[in-house]
Amino acid sequence: MFWQGLMGMVLGFLILVFRPQIKDFTGDIGFAEHYLGVGGTWTFLLFLGVVIFILSLMWAMGTLQGFVMNTFGGLF
Repeated sequence: MFWQGLMGMVLGFLILVFRPQIKDFTGDIGFAEHYLGVGGTWTFLLFLGVVIFILSLMWAMGTLQGFVMNTFGGLF
């Protein structure tokens, strides 16, 4: 479980570092440009990298599982 979280943190970090190359490869992301305005692709990639990093950190420490069980556990 820890290694999966660590790999996710590396992925999130790589998305943040290589944003220009990712944007050059993918081009403009239509929904991001529409809803986030001009430069929305850059904002979306930043948001995606940060969210992946934080969720992976929570996964590695076990807090994501606890949060999901406490929030949605009563539904199952």
